[in-house]
Amino acid sequence: MTISHRIIGSGARKVLVLHDWFGTSAGWGAFLDHLDPKAFCYAFLDYRGYGERRDAEGEFTLAEIAADALALADELGWDAFSLVGHSMGGKAAQRVLAEAPRRVRRLVGVAPVPASAYPLEGDAHDLFHGAADHPANRRAILDLVTGHRACGRWLDAMTARSLADSRPEAFAAYLDDWTTADFAAKVAGSSLPVKVFVGEHDPALSAEVMRGTWLTHYPQAELEVLSNAGHYPMHEVPVAFATALEAFLRA
Repeated sequence: MTISHRIIGSGARKVLVLHDWFGTSAGWGAFLDHLDPKAFCYAFLDYRGYGERRDAEGEFTLAEIAADALALADELGWDAFSLVGHSMGGKAAQRVLAEAPRRVRRLVGVAPVPASAYPLEGDAHDLFHGAADHPANRRAILDLVTGHRACGRWLDAMTARSLADSRPEAFAAYLDDWTTADFAAKVAGSSLPVKVFVGEHDPALSAEVMRGTWLTHYPQAELEVLSNAGHYPMHEVPVAFATALEAFLRA
């Protein structure tokens, strides 16, 4: 099976990039314009049920994302690569690491979900689990995780893209998996170089959450809090985020 993907750059440093619950391979905003195409080769893939693979059938799990990511790396002839994962994609990237630790050079989590379970309770549970069928829920989530700082035009556009680029059943199934799956024991203690980025205005996947999860799981992990950003630094502070990301990947 050929894995649909987007390539940016032709450099020697290979990077697999995994998108968030709302996003696609094309949903990274102006950040893409600031990447170094001579030093890096980035491969962005869509998950089954999303983007160019919206009609692809699957189980819609993190394990499936990891298997497809590794299949894409094989297709590209990449024996080793770095991983970048945003939000749900950060948890999926850790699943890739769990399955193929010797192939991963560096790991970057961007407002990432931890490898442990991430339970949602009360109003948050209802808000998130209603998002597959209710556009207003999706918009409210986007508003929440960006600290109620984003303009309505951006919230509307992100909501519309999410609805157009994901199948409801896939959207719901991935949520069930990324909130309940727990494979922290498979990655804990890894000496891999790891960088975690969070936005200062993200109330859900905050620096405090990272210190209790990612920085505990990875002894070599470092944390950077991005100013003037919430859950979507690739949209909110694209230049600063691209610069910081590539500084780590170059090291």
